[in-house]
Amino acid sequence: MKQKRISFGQGKGSLTHNNREFMADNVDPLRTPQNITFVRQPIGEAYDHLFAESTERYNAKQKRNDRKVQGSYYEHLFGVKPCNTVRTAADKRKSFYEDVAQIGKREDSGYGTEDFQLIADCLKEYMAGFQKRNPNFYVFNAVLHMDEATPHLHIDYIPVGHYRRGQDTQNGIAQALKEMGYGEGKQAIARWRAAEVEVLNKICFEHGIKPLAPEKARGTLEIPEYKEKRRQADELAVQNAQAAAELSKKVRQINRALKYLPDLQKNEKAEHEFLVAVSELQDMLKSGMSILRNKDSIISRIDTLESLTKKAMDKRDKADLTIYDLRQRGEEITAELDDTLDKLKAVRAEKSQLSSELQTVKAENTEYREILATLERIAPTILRQEKALFQKEKEQRQREQIQQVEHQPTKKKRSWGLE
Repeated sequence: MKQKRISFGQGKGSLTHNNREFMADNVDPLRTPQNITFVRQPIGEAYDHLFAESTERYNAKQKRNDRKVQGSYYEHLFGVKPCNTVRTAADKRKSFYEDVAQIGKREDSGYGTEDFQLIADCLKEYMAGFQKRNPNFYVFNAVLHMDEATPHLHIDYIPVGHYRRGQDTQNGIAQALKEMGYGEGKQAIARWRAAEVEVLNKICFEHGIKPLAPEKARGTLEIPEYKEKRRQADELAVQNAQAAAELSKKVRQINRALKYLPDLQKNEKAEHEFLVAVSELQDMLKSGMSILRNKDSIISRIDTLESLTKKAMDKRDKADLTIYDLRQRGEEITAELDDTLDKLKAVRAEKSQLSSELQTVKAENTEYREILATLERIAPTILRQEKALFQKEKEQRQREQIQQVEHQPTKKKRSWGLE
């Protein structure tokens, strides 16, 4: 059975893009006629259809003009005429919501592959039942794009809720989800998304496709921007692994260097301080992510080790030629440590940007974990299989990364007998 990854997440909500009123760079105009428009209704007309009568009923009950809805319901909420981009009201309500569904990637389902049309058929089947499954999500615009790299579906809808107080019919996604049976609170939207993904999973299975877990969304990044961010993250991961290996080597060199001290130079307090610093440093060098989190502490421990080494060299007048040899070795180690510190400072300069990106990833992962929790309840067997497959792929990537670090060419340095 073919395996394909499902992507189901929130879209930008640009009706001019969806309806090809303007052409982005990644659109093939020659294939635009192949796009399938399921519904296309002006948003102002959709709002009048949904809320005009309830607005009239509400205004009829008001005895004071300042409490009445002035103009259309859309203008009352968002303060502007109906427009083709998402508007957000003062109370955080959005003029409409968009979800984008995609099955597979360009490599296995894109234009020119044998599954291109199969994926389009699956998405058409999914769209055919969307409005019936979600009666409180009024779909006013829905388009299947066939003129980009991979078939994908844009669904734009207005959430409709019914209330006892105020206007009896309003734009309200929380109430809409509650009325459709997904409960209340922040988890309601996650439960709904998980249910929709399960529908996609079932359709895929019926067409001979084994769906993989949904892919994390790329947020508001454009495709080229998103790819560049991923490339930079991969490069930084390799650099962190190299830095960890290099720092571990320096610790081993310092450890061997201190063993050259003659017995009369032993200092129990300094030796204990050295062993503690080495132990803590090795713990912080276990992974690239650990290095990122502990940059300042790593630099502090290296400073401690460098200080201990210099103190040992300062006692050279109390020993014979062995101390002279140690000084030569210590100077070489100090120079190498300076190089390593420069590299760490360069990594530190990237910390601020990376921290911001990590916060974005954490926010995305929060929704992803919510979806996983629901999938654990709905389809535990499939989820266990996918987790096992993901772990296997992760271990393979780690082995390849370690091999890449081990085979990284390095400049041969004078060892002063420490190697």
